[in-house]
Amino acid sequence: MTPRTRAILALLLSVALGSTSGVFIKLSNWDALALSGARSLIAALVVWAYLRHPNFTWSRAQVGGAIFYALAITTFVQATKWTTAANAVFLQFTSPLWVALFSIWLLNERPSRSNWLALIAIFCGMFLFFSDTLTRSGYWGNLLAIISGIFMALFLIALRAQKDGSPTETVLLGNLFAGVIGLPFIIFGDQPVNAREIGIILYLGIFQLGLAFLIVSLVIKYLSAIETILIQTLAPILLSFWVFLIIGEKPSPSALAGAAIITTAVTLNAIGTARTERDKLPTPHS
Repeated sequence: MTPRTRAILALLLSVALGSTSGVFIKLSNWDALALSGARSLIAALVVWAYLRHPNFTWSRAQVGGAIFYALAITTFVQATKWTTAANAVFLQFTSPLWVALFSIWLLNERPSRSNWLALIAIFCGMFLFFSDTLTRSGYWGNLLAIISGIFMALFLIALRAQKDGSPTETVLLGNLFAGVIGLPFIIFGDQPVNAREIGIILYLGIFQLGLAFLIVSLVIKYLSAIETILIQTLAPILLSFWVFLIIGEKPSPSALAGAAIITTAVTLNAIGTARTERDKLPTPHS
């Protein structure tokens, strides 16, 4: 198994973990900023335990990426509280478009034709997937979700810029920044403290945020920024599965059609990219 294949499989695990965010954020009765700060502080401990001796270079990419990460995850939690989970996820996943554009400008990584075709197909699939659940309500939450998508795109660009450096430290710093933002709301806010809330926060911090983004920081060395975000568009499909499993809501026929389009586009793009990478390899002399 090649390093790239292992990276894709690891990223799929990250997507599965990250896709649970919308359900558990909605289940929590904590205020958005307090919840975001608490899960980020726990996630920081997870990443720090992995690194043990983090290498903080304080480079522009490391610090900038950490700030974008903190803003992305904080605004997403608030957006999920202000609008529907479907709206928040759909609008945050405008991020592939921003990644494609920023990759050209900031990384000199031009998306391939298959990347652009996959991007178009995924947007069509996302629209079908959410067509029954998108609403016009929650204006500020919708706007914040779009902004969160831009921040997430810039975070991935910053990670990719450090592919030969220390991208994992960016995730650590970002969680610490987000934790500091939420700390006053944890200390001075009137948040319910019980076994249910503690369980939700621990799960979000350890698995949905800590482990999921630790994986992203490790695989970014082997996958381009646009590849990474295109694979992450599988998250809404998994979100629908968790909603069905936990809440009992069945996906509509249009959602199933959208899921099929997204899955097919991501799969074909991965196959096409793998063939392109293989063709670039030098032919061994006989």
